[in-house]
Amino acid sequence: MEKRIDGRTGLYALFGTPVGHSGSPAMYNFCFQHDGINAAYMAFDVNVDDMEQVMKAVKLFNIRGGNFTMPVKNIASQLCDEITPAARLVGACNVFVNKDGRICGDVTDGKGFIKNLQVNDVDVKGKKLVVLGAGGAATAVQVSLALEGAAEIAIFNREDEFYPRAEETARKLQKECPAVNVTVTKLEDSEKLAEAIKGCDILVNATSVGMKPLDGQSLIDTSLLRKDLIVADTVYSPEKTRMILEAEAAGCKAAIGGKGMLLWQGALNYEFYTGKEMPVEEYQKYQAEQAAK
Repeated sequence: MEKRIDGRTGLYALFGTPVGHSGSPAMYNFCFQHDGINAAYMAFDVNVDDMEQVMKAVKLFNIRGGNFTMPVKNIASQLCDEITPAARLVGACNVFVNKDGRICGDVTDGKGFIKNLQVNDVDVKGKKLVVLGAGGAATAVQVSLALEGAAEIAIFNREDEFYPRAEETARKLQKECPAVNVTVTKLEDSEKLAEAIKGCDILVNATSVGMKPLDGQSLIDTSLLRKDLIVADTVYSPEKTRMILEAEAAGCKAAIGGKGMLLWQGALNYEFYTGKEMPVEEYQKYQAEQAAK
């Protein structure tokens, strides 16, 4: 990498904490080299209280673009000079580009989820969906589904601190996307959950159930899985959660894990701040070669 860094090298960055585990620097630096872009991507460990200084530094050092991760995505959306409608509705920003000193932000969590469905031949327009969860990723998914023209979004979440967020998301979407019917119900109401799943086209898990330490668990009774149902998960580790494995065993129309969502989110980020399509296939090949070593 040192051979390609010079006085004209542009800087891209990830901000949040912790960031030491992030795979973003490896992915984006590979893509920069592949595409012949004179740039480098680095990760900086910062917290919410640092964000005003971070934004000043982005402008001062002309950082060209990059990403925000937890726990700074919400404050980032407030500090950007301009954000997309999706970022405004979600109240969070995970990607930015510096346009001549103006920091413009977007949120691609939900868009990555939609893209992952599309590459698996699933279109959400006009469809009825049940979405489990009301955290940050779930909210981004719900907003993207509405903006993509879903007919109905039934949100189910436990009666916890995130439940009011689900209700607020529903209010926002009913105002911004009045053609979409959005409802919020307590996840503990098993009868309403079963009724909603029986009437939906796509079932989405956007909770942390399925990943450690909740791996091996599922929120869905296998009796609710049917041949014409599409099941999707936002959890990417393990690659196949219990819900996805049970959907496959039940012969569901499609069972789509969350790994692709992570990949396509990254690809959308890359396109947002470079204007180029990310070399996805080449990067996947590179990943496989590294894993084999």
